[in-house]
Amino acid sequence: MKVLLVVYDNDSFIHWFPLGLGYVASALRDAGHEVTVYSQDKFHYPESHLQAYLNENRFDVVGVSIVAGYYQYRKLLQISEAINGSSQRPFYVIGGHGPAPEPEYFLKKTGADAVVIGEGEITAVNLLEALEKKRDLATVKGIAFLQNGRGVVTEPQELIADIDTIAFPAWDLFPMEYYTLLRMPHIQNKDRCGVMLTGRGCPFKCNFCYRMDEGIRVRSPENIVLEIKALKQKYGITYIAFADELTMASKARTKKLCEAFIQADLNIRWTCNGRLNFATPEILQLLKKAGCVFINYGIECMDNEILKVMNKSLTVRQIVEGIEETLAAGISPGFNIIFGNIGENAETLQKGVDFLLKYDDHSQLRTIRPVTPYPGSPLYYYAIEKRLLKDCEDFYERKHVNSDLLSVNFTSVSDDEFHRLLFDANETLLENYFKHQLEKAIDAARKLYVDKDAGFRGFRQT
Repeated sequence: MKVLLVVYDNDSFIHWFPLGLGYVASALRDAGHEVTVYSQDKFHYPESHLQAYLNENRFDVVGVSIVAGYYQYRKLLQISEAINGSSQRPFYVIGGHGPAPEPEYFLKKTGADAVVIGEGEITAVNLLEALEKKRDLATVKGIAFLQNGRGVVTEPQELIADIDTIAFPAWDLFPMEYYTLLRMPHIQNKDRCGVMLTGRGCPFKCNFCYRMDEGIRVRSPENIVLEIKALKQKYGITYIAFADELTMASKARTKKLCEAFIQADLNIRWTCNGRLNFATPEILQLLKKAGCVFINYGIECMDNEILKVMNKSLTVRQIVEGIEETLAAGISPGFNIIFGNIGENAETLQKGVDFLLKYDDHSQLRTIRPVTPYPGSPLYYYAIEKRLLKDCEDFYERKHVNSDLLSVNFTSVSDDEFHRLLFDANETLLENYFKHQLEKAIDAARKLYVDKDAGFRGFRQT
């Protein structure tokens, strides 16, 4: 079958490589299908361009995948309108973390024919086989569709136990010369960046996380090294952004991964998502030796009681010790702090601000966002139970209008006071960040004009 996979434009200058679609494209092609990728992200095409493209080119199936988010939701509706209005409308499939928790709602809003729920490599292939053989969609595991106006959700597709068996993403179908321009902390202008997964899932269960699959499955270090070598050979990659939810899934796993990188002499620098309770001096020294330059940490709050509410399985002491050890190892930490979980107040927010001012090494601009109860998360169902939120439609159509604005208020302060507190907090953080950037630029100018620094390369922001 002829398949078109649409990579939506999320309004970024440079987008991350769409790993989910990359894996699905590879699986579909290996199953004998003809796969084409429509890169709205690179070219910033309007939806009218997609509709015209579908009018001029016949496809059997068109697929779009999105994560949960106000922008992504509205973008999906616009893309759906273009697909549904095309003169040669293909069978329309949507997937990703966005539609998966509430498939019936998304089917009705988008007019899609099916939702792929969860991991897509097996399900997508099976769905297309059912379409080719004109089998009942109910025979396909891991999908949802409408029947007589009501949503039907089939039996879940079992997760792929050995994820080393999954083929590498179909990079050649995507504009890799564009995606390799992604900029990350401590990346150099000459670097080409690749995006990869070392595993799928997470062993932790934070109350704001909308991941639906249980547990974590990791790739072998040998399989990961093979992919890095392939990216280096094919696309000249010198920097890797590991995009999985938790690369540092345990001390033992992190140690094995680093030792494999060192033994393979990969000569790359990289970033990952980490856990502060695993950030010990021994592990961090290995990470540094293996090329790690930045670890993105999910801190979320600097109050022990709120951390318990979040089910973070972290303490303030572990956070502080882990950040101090990360900085001491010469690795930049990424600080993710959110505000507005159950029981939070002005005091818990200020603790986060004070922490950022004390430890931030300015490798990234960091602000504090409100917590959002995305469909599928425990916090979403809590909001419905407490009548703070009616349903999925209420969330997407009325409450979640922007990721930096309050969608559901779990605190005791008013909505206006909530936003005033966030403004004050972020004003402080922004002033501190740009004060540092100004000092850095003036210091560079001083070295240039006073010390006659011939290595100066201009006042560049990237």
